[in-house]
Amino acid sequence: MNHRIVVVKAIRLPEVLAIEHRGYPFPWSENVLRDTFKSGTHCWGIEDDTGRLCAYAFVTLVAGEAQVLNVCVDPAMQGQGLGRMLMEHVMQVARDELCTIVLLEVRRSNQVARRLYERLGFATLGVRKGYYPATDGQREDALVLGHEIT
Repeated sequence: MNHRIVVVKAIRLPEVLAIEHRGYPFPWSENVLRDTFKSGTHCWGIEDDTGRLCAYAFVTLVAGEAQVLNVCVDPAMQGQGLGRMLMEHVMQVARDELCTIVLLEVRRSNQVARRLYERLGFATLGVRKGYYPATDGQREDALVLGHEIT
């Protein structure tokens, strides 16, 4: 099956929300996603041949920095390189927009995403203690990662 990068508009909020709920134990709410679309944040996605949305990324481009706010690949589509394809697109857009760095946060426990980001050249810049909600009312640290654009 072929996949392509597309711009994701707010009209696709139901699809994004469904992937978000399948992909994360603590998903963004419908209101947060709606507000993110309204704020002018960029959203790119990956569609399959049927036009089904398989993955998305919300990214801001401000003051020479690309900040990745949320990346999610539908769990049914994981392991096919879609996360890499999406992140490579984000990094190319950052280069094209003359950004000097791509920044993101990732759960310390998310080994799959951390390996992907490491393979893409991201390095750990710091830790945000208790950044993410976790089970039983606990909090989980976020690793702050960055990739300098050359």
